Amino acid sequence: MMRQYELVERVTRYNPNADEALLNKAYVYAMQKHGEQKRASGDPYFSHPLEVAAILTNMKVDDATIAVALLHDTIEDTDATRAEIDHVFGEEIGKLVEGLTKIKRLDLVSRKAKQAENFRKLLLAVADDVRVLLVKLADRLHNMRTLDHMPEHKRGRIAEETMDIYAPLAGRMGMQDMREELEDISFRTLNPDAYEAIAERLREQRETNANLISEIERVLSERLQERGMAAMVKGREKRPYSIFRKMQNKSLGFEQLSDIYGFRVTVGTTEACYRVLGIIHTTWPTVPGRFKDYISTPKSNDYRSIHTTIVGPSRQRVELQIRTIAMDRLAEYGIAAHALYKDGDVERGGRNIAQLTEESRAYEWLRRTIDLLAEGDTPEEFLENTKLELFHDQVFCFTPKGRLIALPRGATPIDFAYAVHTLIGNTCVGCKINGKIMPLVTELQNGDEVEIVRSQAQTPPPAWESIAVTGKARAAIRRATKESIRKQYGALGEHILKRAFSRADKPYSEDVLKPALEDHAQGSVADLLAAVGRGDIPAQSVLKSAHPDYQDERTVGLPQPNEEGWFNLARGAGLKFRIPVSDLDHAITGSGDDALGGVFPIRGFAGGDIPVNFAPDGGAVPGDRIVGILTPSEGLTIYPIQSPALKEFDDQSERWIDVRWNIDVDNPERFPARLAISAVNEPGSLATIAQIIGDNGGNIDNLKMVRKAPDFHEMLIDLEVWDLKHLNRIINQLRSKQNVSSVTRVNG
Repeated sequence: MMRQYELVERVTRYNPNADEALLNKAYVYAMQKHGEQKRASGDPYFSHPLEVAAILTNMKVDDATIAVALLHDTIEDTDATRAEIDHVFGEEIGKLVEGLTKIKRLDLVSRKAKQAENFRKLLLAVADDVRVLLVKLADRLHNMRTLDHMPEHKRGRIAEETMDIYAPLAGRMGMQDMREELEDISFRTLNPDAYEAIAERLREQRETNANLISEIERVLSERLQERGMAAMVKGREKRPYSIFRKMQNKSLGFEQLSDIYGFRVTVGTTEACYRVLGIIHTTWPTVPGRFKDYISTPKSNDYRSIHTTIVGPSRQRVELQIRTIAMDRLAEYGIAAHALYKDGDVERGGRNIAQLTEESRAYEWLRRTIDLLAEGDTPEEFLENTKLELFHDQVFCFTPKGRLIALPRGATPIDFAYAVHTLIGNTCVGCKINGKIMPLVTELQNGDEVEIVRSQAQTPPPAWESIAVTGKARAAIRRATKESIRKQYGALGEHILKRAFSRADKPYSEDVLKPALEDHAQGSVADLLAAVGRGDIPAQSVLKSAHPDYQDERTVGLPQPNEEGWFNLARGAGLKFRIPVSDLDHAITGSGDDALGGVFPIRGFAGGDIPVNFAPDGGAVPGDRIVGILTPSEGLTIYPIQSPALKEFDDQSERWIDVRWNIDVDNPERFPARLAISAVNEPGSLATIAQIIGDNGGNIDNLKMVRKAPDFHEMLIDLEVWDLKHLNRIINQLRSKQNVSSVTRVNG
């Protein structure tokens, strides 16, 4: 176990101005508080916070962070309190220790809903001060190093949690070495057979190529020195999990891998990186397609380096990374490498948090992820979307003005639009990629220039959510869809209420509706209208709340022959269904739009954003006179006016909605209809029927034999047609065939 003076020496070695008194006090306090406590390994418990502090000294963090590492388990596992730590060490350290205590209590691999909510809490805890995350990751790394001492049933749970959450989070913070070690230990625990198989092959490779790394290092160094370049060349073997992941992703066997070894060339300046690249590329042949410049376009976790692959001195592929010393430190320690942590003022100064967000792309991603917490996602959606972003590699695209946009691999122009701005995503109707008009589902590639085509009349279709990759895009699409549906329901609710108020001869206005808000527990008139449109609140109930003196005097009777109506349809509780654009419609809506009047327009199956279904037995097609029946929380069901099923709703007037077809001639749709056919039982009868439907452009959706007899078959055919004229043409041609006895349209 590291002694007190050894810890202080490790800190003062990189920070001569460290507060040694603070470090000594934290060491003694934590050791006394943990006392005789033991870990599962049998070691003194205090050895754990001490090892966490040691890991952080390698990252060269400030002395306050080291003190927090020593104290991070005291509130949770000893009798120490937040007030006591505030008194002894100050409020800043007390707040950090308490934040770590809350994270420790989280269970990130419990049921999905709880796991998701706890993940939100974890990110919220690190949002104000990223040092909480640094200590937590170091804490997890030491726990993983001692995982073998845990009970076997807990190892898999902890390893899975690490692989799902902590390892990719470390990667997104740029702490690549920590990520690789966390992944390797998790891999060894979760898949020991695969780990051991790869480790064995690596041992065989070392024996076969015992001097290969040192030889390549020597030749590269000598060649660079000959050209006057001072550079340090260091080779290393890739880790088992990195190899396993590449084998899985590319479906390769171990013997097919050509880059088991990687070499790092470190120089003094950015300019020197490109000079080294030139020397290497003019000395050895390059492997096509294996060059990436992350210096000019850094990764979203701040990683900067040049990657290239050459056919090296031993006629073997050699993977090279060329970077400066500062880039190398950032690649190893990520966000912990920023000098902003050395002044110990991250918590107190909003200036430093803002500066860190500006300078560190990794911390900018973290802050953006935190912002999604306030945008209405359910915890499960938030966890799913964040995991997607954690695990995806990056692609880098540009706006027409040259702004760089980093996106997960597999992202589309939809993700790009929302990454630029939510409003641009919501109004996106098309895109140009590298100057060419392309579909919005196109997968973006590195270096693409993307121009978004917009329309203020556009709202994002719900289907976009399944296309989008980024959490930001998915969340924004869900919000826009919900708002669009809410507006549609609100318009329908207003239509229903205006008609109800007009029948009762009562004035209608938003002010009149306000007394009904409290009676129906609604926060605003818009909420009330949407609830009426969904069918959750009956129009009669709102009418009574708005006009307490209203007496319902509805009567049910049969229509007289001289009454105006749709085919003399029975009035349901006094409601009269008029042909669109009647005087009553204008009285209800006050609209001068003769094409619509008071009738609710239905376009195709979607009906805008309100759920629209067609009558289950027979459907409806354009050309039919139709009515809509409102079902609470399910939307509208469209029936032809001649449907016998409408009798069931005669006494439910508030559910009847006047509707009309609103067909988009530029985007025609098929609609459902059902035919009852009686045909002669002879070979080829069914083929004749199917051929007539097909030749006329109909589409058979379902076929059912209702009755079979020696001489006749009766069948029901569900088909899809463009309109009533189309359906009648099919019926007439079927009737003209000698082996077809009868054809009738079915209306349920």
